Amino acid sequence: MMRYDLVDDLRRSLNQLEQALSTLREDIEQQPLLIARVFSLPPIEKGQEHEAITQITVEQHLGLAARQKALEHYCRLFMQHQSEKLSTKAAVRLPGAICIECDEEKEASLMDQVSHINQLKQHIELMITQESGLPSEARFDFVHHHFPGLITLNAYRTIPLLSAPDSLRFGWANKNIIKNLQREEVVAMLEKSLKANRAQAPWTREQWAEKVQQELASVRALPANTRLKIKRPVKVQPIARVWRAEEKKQVQLACPSPILITCRDRSQVPVLGELPNYDAQNITHRHKPAAETLWLLIPRLHLWVDHPVEP
Repeated sequence: MMRYDLVDDLRRSLNQLEQALSTLREDIEQQPLLIARVFSLPPIEKGQEHEAITQITVEQHLGLAARQKALEHYCRLFMQHQSEKLSTKAAVRLPGAICIECDEEKEASLMDQVSHINQLKQHIELMITQESGLPSEARFDFVHHHFPGLITLNAYRTIPLLSAPDSLRFGWANKNIIKNLQREEVVAMLEKSLKANRAQAPWTREQWAEKVQQELASVRALPANTRLKIKRPVKVQPIARVWRAEEKKQVQLACPSPILITCRDRSQVPVLGELPNYDAQNITHRHKPAAETLWLLIPRLHLWVDHPVEP
């Protein structure tokens, strides 16, 4: 059940987030810029959200222009901040990094600011995805009824901050979301969908209910010990590989937003790599383990089972 004061809490949190982002932008602009490199990706227009991506052409920006784009990206929460032609269901991605000079006191201040911003973002996501009590298919209408134009992915995405790594190189990652489930967990999920009494286009409520009932019957017919797995492909995403020589360790991070890097002076400036264009036909896998054989049970859920199923 939705809290009666949820909308007011969300409004306050969004106002606080906008104010905190504006302050962070001003503070970053006051610090000396050491190096900046960000990569614009082709915009996703309305209606193109679910189209397969096979090629991505990257446009590189450097220096002050890169910093300006990064700061605008951090502060972009509403579609009023972008072209009306662009999708509000697909957040704009801007991989890259900006590196600023700051002393120990200023670095600590920036860390506190970014931490506060990220906590606000996590609180907003929690309210929309959990405290609202709404299923995922109903959240878009709820958000845009009360907060027209809010781009939830932009509001959720935290700002990454690092202290002087040795190098930062960029690339692309193709991944699957994988979740192992028990039969009863899937049954509960489908029963919840049925009780919600909502339809998904192009079906009517009655047609949708019949479809879910058929899915329920298929799952209930499985042996109790059947292994089920949701294996859903995620669209290709930009990543950053962070290297620290002292630790002899590389960490890979998702990079939908520019990484903010703090350095004491120019001697700490990291090596920033470039992001190549993406071409699905020319991917080289360093290590690709053999995939487990699975059979698709419910296509819309990307739900697979570990043995053949009757058609």
